[in-house]
Amino acid sequence: MSLDRILLTDFRNHRASTIAGTARFNLLVGENGAGKTNVLEALSLLAPGRGLRRAALADMPAQGGNGGFAISAELSDDLRLGTGVSPERPGRRIVSVNQAEVAAVSLGEWLSVGWLTPAMDRIFADSAGARRRFLDRLVLALEPGHARMATRLESALRERNRLLSGDAEPDPRWLDAIEAQLAEAGAAVAQARGRLVERLGAALAVLPEQPFARPALAYRAGGPLDREALAAALAESRRRDRAAQRTLVGPHRDELAVTMVGKDQPAAECSTGEQKAMLIAITLAHSGLLDPAHPRLLLLDEVAAHLDPVRRAALFDRLRDGPAQVWMTGTELAPFAAIADEAAVWRVSEGVVEKLA
Repeated sequence: MSLDRILLTDFRNHRASTIAGTARFNLLVGENGAGKTNVLEALSLLAPGRGLRRAALADMPAQGGNGGFAISAELSDDLRLGTGVSPERPGRRIVSVNQAEVAAVSLGEWLSVGWLTPAMDRIFADSAGARRRFLDRLVLALEPGHARMATRLESALRERNRLLSGDAEPDPRWLDAIEAQLAEAGAAVAQARGRLVERLGAALAVLPEQPFARPALAYRAGGPLDREALAAALAESRRRDRAAQRTLVGPHRDELAVTMVGKDQPAAECSTGEQKAMLIAITLAHSGLLDPAHPRLLLLDEVAAHLDPVRRAALFDRLRDGPAQVWMTGTELAPFAAIADEAAVWRVSEGVVEKLA
C-alpha cells in the first residue's frame, strides 16, 4: 500500500498541484524557493502533529487566497486521507479519513511518516528541548496516542507552574489534583520515550560504523518513570519548585544523549559531517521500526547535496532496501544519478509540479 495521488490546494505557494502515480523513489527538483519543501511539508501534515516546519496554521494558506487550504492523498487500497483549514475557521485544523471527519491523532493509524530536514542538522548541539521534540516526533510515528499524553502533560505542567509562581500560597488539594494529572501523563510520556530509545538503539547497534557514523543513544529521564513515584517526587519538590517558580522534576527535563560509536565522543562535539551522518543513521533506523501494516513515507529535504559520493551511494542503497516510500528534494538531478532510472522525477517551479520522468 502506497500513496498514489496527492492534491494540494492553496497550500503555501501551491494554488493547485497534483502528483499522481507516485513511485518508490520520488524526486522533487527545482530552484530554491520553487516550492519543493512545501510538498514535503504537506505530506508531513498527513501525520499527527504540526508537520516538519512546526508552522502555525495561519502561515500555511497561499497568499492572496481565501485563507483556507486543503491537502489530500489517495492510497492504493481506496483510502483517502485529508487535512486542511476552512476560511471560516482558520485556526482549526480539519482531518478526514474517506471524507469522514476524525481527530488528527487518527492519521497515525493509517500512515507512518518520518523526515529529515536541513534545520535538524545541528540538533545534537541544540537545546535539550529541541531533542525532546525530536524524540517525541519519533515516538509519535510509532505510538499515535503519544500526542494526547504529551498535550495533557504540557497542560498540567503549565497549570502547576502557574500555581507555584503566584503570590498566594497554592491550595495543597488543588496541587494534589494537578500533580496527579501531571504524573499520569508524564509517566506515560517518559515510558514511551524510553521504549523508543531502547528499540532505536537496538536497531542502530547492528549497523556498520561506516560509511555513516553510528550513534549510540541513551535516555536520561528527568524524573521517576513510575506514575506514583513521579507524583511523590512532585509533592516533595513543591517548596523548591515554588522558590524557582517552575517545576524542576519530570519528563520536561528529559535528555536524549547521543554518542558517536568508535570515537566515544558526544555528538555535540563531533564535526558537522559526523553529526549529519549520525542523524541520517537515526532517521533510517527509525523508518525500519514503523508499522509494516501502514504505508510508510520518508521525507528527505536536500539530503544528498552535502554528502560525499561514498555516503550518497550508501544512503541510496539503504533507502532501496528499506520499507518506506521516499521523497527527496534537490536543486538538480546530478546528485541522484544513481537512482534516476528507478525514480519518478517531478519538476517544481513557482508552485507548479510537473512530471519529467
